[in-house]
Amino acid sequence: MATTLLKYMNEGIIEAGCDEAGRGCLCGPVSCAAVILPPDFECPELNDSKKLTEKKRAALRPFIERNAIAWAVVMVEAEEIDRINILNASIIGMHRALDNLRVRPQHVLVDGNRFKPYHDIPHTTVVKGDATYMSIAAASILAKTHRDELMERLALKYPGYAWEVNKGYPTKAHRAAIASLGPSPIHRLSFRLI
Repeated sequence: MATTLLKYMNEGIIEAGCDEAGRGCLCGPVSCAAVILPPDFECPELNDSKKLTEKKRAALRPFIERNAIAWAVVMVEAEEIDRINILNASIIGMHRALDNLRVRPQHVLVDGNRFKPYHDIPHTTVVKGDATYMSIAAASILAKTHRDELMERLALKYPGYAWEVNKGYPTKAHRAAIASLGPSPIHRLSFRLI
């Protein structure tokens, strides 16, 4: 059953929702998205991407991209994650996604409990924000679908790790593949791989 998500935190201002996907993965980038939805946006199926099937996320993505006032998805690569750590990479990625919006938000809603100030724009962190606010849920779907699509392409470039199935998450089979094949050029070497 679909949950009714909130349209905004502050009525009458331009709010951007931010979220990331792939933070817990062993390889590949962390995908960060920012989305500004129109005040009259309606989408009963919209929910936290983790609560939706792959098919439902794939169907919602073009609807969100077509109807959003602005949206952006940015990838922060494994090499940068290793250099600055995954939390900083996620925050920097969300900042870059906000930079790429063609409309400047007046307030930023962020999934989770950690964020760093973005210019002079106020922000609010919301634990389980992707299951609370439409804009964060939309960002979670874009971040996840763009990253999954990339991991499926990378699975062809670096076969043997089954990324087309596990998308880089630490499954038993993924760890076993790293143990036998060694890490790929896009594994996060600062993570415990095996």
